[in-house]
Amino acid sequence: MPETYKELLKGNQEWEKQVLEKMPDFFEKLSHGQSPNYLWIGCSDSRVPATQVTNTQPGSIFVQRNIANMVVSTDLNLLSVVYYAVKELKVKHIIVCGHYGCGGVAAAMGNKNYGFLNKWLRHIKDVYRLHQAELDAIEDETQRVNRFVEINVQEQVTNLAKVSFIQEEWEKGEFPYIHGWVYNLKDGLIKDLDLTVNSMKQLPKVYQIDYKK
Repeated sequence: MPETYKELLKGNQEWEKQVLEKMPDFFEKLSHGQSPNYLWIGCSDSRVPATQVTNTQPGSIFVQRNIANMVVSTDLNLLSVVYYAVKELKVKHIIVCGHYGCGGVAAAMGNKNYGFLNKWLRHIKDVYRLHQAELDAIEDETQRVNRFVEINVQEQVTNLAKVSFIQEEWEKGEFPYIHGWVYNLKDGLIKDLDLTVNSMKQLPKVYQIDYKK
């Protein structure tokens, strides 16, 4: 059996020592609970770890990841994470973060058979269908994929804003804010797509839930 997995345990021990050298009481404080201000909904891609790319410490960001950072209305895993973050942790900001060159987004643009994954890719294909005219007009394939990444983030921000218990929070106040970002693997920088939403009034009226009735 390959022994390379033990490098992870060794790395953990080295990391623990480095943290304690700088902050001797870090783990003791962390063990008492979490109060993150942020929920991160990102891609499962191993190259986009939320805390590292934002230079934040463990405990700062509540995280949910899946292929192509999707917000699917029937995904109970994702909705449970969002519910806990919003209702219990009271996060102030939800960040949907895609990344350029996303393999899931690229796969959804084609017609290759991915077996079981076809079920998940179909949700991404639905986004392509909604924006097909714009995307098909982009001749360069790399640019088309990257634009699709941005559009997909935009749609997932909107999907989050449709969630009833998020709208319920907006009835009480201004939080949470939902933001759309894209991470660039080539330079390590995050692009803010200026997609911030914190009111159901920013949605088409058909998605706005009337809590007064």
